Amino acid sequence: MESSIRDLALKHALINAVRFNGKADVKAVVSKVFADNPELRSNAKQVVEIVKDVVNYVNSLTLNEQRRILEERWPEALGVKKTTEERRGDVESLPELPDADKLSKLTFRFAPNPDFYLHLGSARPAIVNYAYKLKYAGKGKESSFILRFEDTDPRIKRPLLDAYDAIREDLRWLGVKWDEEYIQSDRMSIYYEHAKRLIEIGGAYVVAKGSGCEPNDWKRLKIEGKPCLTREAESSRNLELFDKMLEGVFNEGEAVVAIKTDLSSPDPSIRDWVAFRVIDTHKYPHPRVGDKYIVWPTYNFAVAIDDHLMGITHVLRAQEHRVNTVKQYYVFKAFGWEQPYTIHFGRLKIEGLKLSKSILKKLNLTKDDVTLPTLAGLRNRGITPEAIWNLILFVGIKDTDATISLKNLYAYNRRVIEPLANRYMFVKNPVKLRLKGVDGIIEAKIPMHPSYPERGIRIIKVMSKEGYAEVYVQASDVKPGLMIRLMGLGNVKINGVKNNEAEADFTGQSVEDAKKGEVPIVQWVPADAVNAEVIIPINVGQITVDNGLVEPTVAKLEQGTVMQFIRYGFVKIMENNKGKLRLVYIHD
Repeated sequence: MESSIRDLALKHALINAVRFNGKADVKAVVSKVFADNPELRSNAKQVVEIVKDVVNYVNSLTLNEQRRILEERWPEALGVKKTTEERRGDVESLPELPDADKLSKLTFRFAPNPDFYLHLGSARPAIVNYAYKLKYAGKGKESSFILRFEDTDPRIKRPLLDAYDAIREDLRWLGVKWDEEYIQSDRMSIYYEHAKRLIEIGGAYVVAKGSGCEPNDWKRLKIEGKPCLTREAESSRNLELFDKMLEGVFNEGEAVVAIKTDLSSPDPSIRDWVAFRVIDTHKYPHPRVGDKYIVWPTYNFAVAIDDHLMGITHVLRAQEHRVNTVKQYYVFKAFGWEQPYTIHFGRLKIEGLKLSKSILKKLNLTKDDVTLPTLAGLRNRGITPEAIWNLILFVGIKDTDATISLKNLYAYNRRVIEPLANRYMFVKNPVKLRLKGVDGIIEAKIPMHPSYPERGIRIIKVMSKEGYAEVYVQASDVKPGLMIRLMGLGNVKINGVKNNEAEADFTGQSVEDAKKGEVPIVQWVPADAVNAEVIIPINVGQITVDNGLVEPTVAKLEQGTVMQFIRYGFVKIMENNKGKLRLVYIHD
């Protein structure tokens, strides 16, 4: 019984706290608990003690933490559906996978190269593969999802040490949960073992300096579609050469292991492709294992081995990997393994965004820069994981390229944050408005959210001194002779504008008068407003800034709070330090 009371108290304490800026009231919560379950009145003393304990806990949390728990457990209290329910509907709309119903278990994987951080494009295979895991798990099918870091190129695609944790963090933020994790640089002995086995059964051979099959000659012969000498040599000879590679006899560029394929293939890149190469890790140390290894597997060899050993049943990846799928086929064929079903989807192009890792690297910006399409940058800007999920699943897994606008992402994000974001007033390019006719103190009662009255209101007081009351409005909203309504406060007639000041007559607080005259409603801030700057991303690495004033309540909100500035757009607090407010513009 106590646990059910505590659960009910937690729900109402969180609702009350979120409504009143992070502080729940014991009496209000007790009242709600009894209203929900009148039978508890017979144990009133026990209920009150439990509520006190719960309220103390809730009030110890930050407002963001309170909102997060409420969103996770009782999202209907904030006017939103459960994220998992929304995602489930999208997941179930994905097309069926080949032979999925015939397999006892389905295994999917996301295999990033940690040479950069995840961006909107590279997150796509993570979401798509995990979505399929959810789709079939929802049907009662045993399904698993593997995270595998493919980091076997310490020279050309050199891993970033902090990218491993950054990718994990991004996936957790997306709501992508992996059942197993592997790092390929920890699996070198496995790749060496399989290389030797492949050489023994005649599926691979070594091209090495002084072996009778010189690397340069081998490259020329491949182009001509002709075999090199060691291609048909005894496996013992090739194993001997491979051991010498491992012992460090050969320098970088002097020896490779090649997979036997079809030398008549119309695509020269498929002909006897390289499975292992020597890398000078004294010069190019791996960020995790240093110079421990000098012989490294190529992408296609390591992927083929791991996909088999990890039991991957379906691979969903970008169109650009079609040739890699063909290359990996020869490893599966040589070992007599069954290759996973592979589905290739087209590129995702977003108008106005650069999604190329090579281009983004050159910009040398921090991964969470709000102008970047990295997940960290989007998260920092105020884009939600739900919006990204919806965008990716909307695009789907068609094999043709998809080009969409940022407006698509913003539209999905707006659906998520609109019901969550309270409304506040921001005035850019402010001018002081001196109001005549204000008698003493007048109050504006402004709802925190127009669609959710249960969140309450805030009261902003304006006081007349020496015959005038002062507020600030946008310069664009004041013109001589114009009638305007200051939101929630009252109606005014502009008399004159000079420099950064305007004068007006306060004509009353009647809403009906404003409606009859079709008076425009404008946002405003009181005389004790707080300075704020809003960063507006306009392109990768480029911003513009709006300077202005916000109502004092905003200065009390926590960093990370998302809100809507009335008649402006959605914003997120980036910095709130001793009255210095910096926000980022999310979208309209």
